[in-house]
Amino acid sequence: MIVLNGGSSSGKSGIARCLQAVLPDPWLAFGVDTLIQAMPASMSASDAGIEFAPDGEVIVGPEFRTLETAWIEGVATMARAGARVIVDEVFLGGAASQQRWQKALGGVQVLWVGVRCESAVAAAREVARGDRVTGMAASQADVVHRGVIYDLEVDTTRSESMECARIIADRIE
Repeated sequence: MIVLNGGSSSGKSGIARCLQAVLPDPWLAFGVDTLIQAMPASMSASDAGIEFAPDGEVIVGPEFRTLETAWIEGVATMARAGARVIVDEVFLGGAASQQRWQKALGGVQVLWVGVRCESAVAAAREVARGDRVTGMAASQADVVHRGVIYDLEVDTTRSESMECARIIADRIE
């Protein structure tokens, strides 16, 4: 399993797609965005769900955490069943977020990858994308890495997704 952690617009999804192209075996890719999109719209309108504040801050409530825990356990079960999995994550809680995954992934071989990108570059990508609340990239750029322990780090500030994917693939092979 490969866990990519980085802030919004840091390049995780692009790296995941490139990894699927360069790794010799089939790998499934799942992202926290997939989880959020799978949730009912009412979760965005509830304090118990997930809220995207006007300044880009992401606030999660207890119902979101319950569904997130089930999702993490499901992904871990797929990995234990033999699926090769790439997870594109945003550790809003830094080390505490990584610990939730570590607990669920006991016994699974994991490559923990930090995906870094200078805040200004990620913010420019965020604006170009047009599908994010402005400020999300800047607010997440550093906080998602606090206390997180990685096997490998890549930086997409000046490197393309494919270059980063090849670095990661070299560690897998």
